[in-house]
Amino acid sequence: MSKGERTRNRILDQALDLASVNGLEGLSIGTLARHTGMSKSGMFAHFGSKSALQREVLKAAVAKFIDRVVVPGRTGRRGVVRLDILFENWLAWAEDDALAGGCPFVAAAVEWDDREGPLRDYLVGVTVDWFNLIGGTAKQAMADGAFRADLDIRQFAHDLYAIFLGYHHASRLLRTPRAHRYARDAYKRLIQDAGADH
Repeated sequence: MSKGERTRNRILDQALDLASVNGLEGLSIGTLARHTGMSKSGMFAHFGSKSALQREVLKAAVAKFIDRVVVPGRTGRRGVVRLDILFENWLAWAEDDALAGGCPFVAAAVEWDDREGPLRDYLVGVTVDWFNLIGGTAKQAMADGAFRADLDIRQFAHDLYAIFLGYHHASRLLRTPRAHRYARDAYKRLIQDAGADH
């Protein structure tokens, strides 16, 4: 990796941390320049515009999410075991010290759910990919006989996503002391309800 690539990655790490707190709209070339101690012209050389910076920050978030949540899940057995790993890593992702404001996708969704444009389209795409991964993993559990054959995969993925959003809200906004336990209990009920013997 070249020095320029290392610098760019360091900038994106700091930009992602800022965006998790201030949102993508609160992220600007000037703000990031002040935060990193670099010049605005140096920032423009790396990103060119605020919209390009925002897109690169989201792409960096996706790469980190895959590395920290998705890839470790692939080391586990298929089906329910893999879902367990994905879910635990997902919770840990929202509590990562490098993301001061929590999950950047949640923050971005709040900002962009009612807006149009390439950034929203990209965010929708990565969210759909995550839903599909959850659904595909649930299908593996069905094929293995751990989940019932008539399970509605889309409903399952929706419910799992809702548990995470509830956890994020309880943990970060409400600072509920038992947020982790509530989320894990809800997840256990979801898995039990999907079970082949239910």
